[in-house]
Amino acid sequence: MFTKAITKKPCRALIDGISTAQFTDTPESPDYDLAVKQHDKYIRILESLGLEVLDLPSDERFPDSCFTEDPAVVMEGLAVVTNPARDSRNGEKAEIEPALKKFYPEDRIFHIEAPGTMEGGDVMQVGRHFYVGQSGRTNAEGARQFNDIVTGAGYTSETVPVTEGLHLKDFVIYLDNHDLLVTETMDKVPAFRDFNRYIIPEDELYAINSLYINGTVLVPAGYPKTLKIIQDLGYPTITVDTSEFRKIDGSLTCLSLRF
Repeated sequence: MFTKAITKKPCRALIDGISTAQFTDTPESPDYDLAVKQHDKYIRILESLGLEVLDLPSDERFPDSCFTEDPAVVMEGLAVVTNPARDSRNGEKAEIEPALKKFYPEDRIFHIEAPGTMEGGDVMQVGRHFYVGQSGRTNAEGARQFNDIVTGAGYTSETVPVTEGLHLKDFVIYLDNHDLLVTETMDKVPAFRDFNRYIIPEDELYAINSLYINGTVLVPAGYPKTLKIIQDLGYPTITVDTSEFRKIDGSLTCLSLRF
């Protein structure tokens, strides 16, 4: 059960955010004003599902800083400040820590240290177990440090190779009831063989990053096949327009830390 979330208002520099264009055919800059409206709606939806949202002010120094999921990983009992691999994002870790201190004592906030790198988009929690994507943003040393931290608190973790793009959770997402949304590639990963796996069509891969919140699943707007898969599994759904965040590789889980 989630009760809290940390979000951060998009800044005007959002239009210069990092993009691999992995989910767009034609690279395009976000519309800042529309992104702000979409972000506000996202917060209202989280609140409607019972979350108290701490919405941090925008920071023009960091174009991607509205993606609060990446500079930290939060869980019951502790938080881990990550070490983002890209220079333009690395400073976000210092800016998220004061917010974490509102909810966690200092001795329960841990850090990934260089040469380890990690971004929260590579970390998927299922119960008290974590799947950590080893990617261009999260390296083996970062995953090792994370494992040492969480196992000390009674959690477990394992690494999963990310071979398709940016972050693990762009290509596999856990809902509930042992259900996973996956790509064809992630469907074959041995670590996921005991889950109920639902392959998302190639033309709707962006919608894999749907977000389970307290019994309801938030689904990106415009992906009817994925929406039907989730609804057929019995989950109540809310569609959310994230078109402007998609342009810079952002999606539903990226926009908040939930705990």
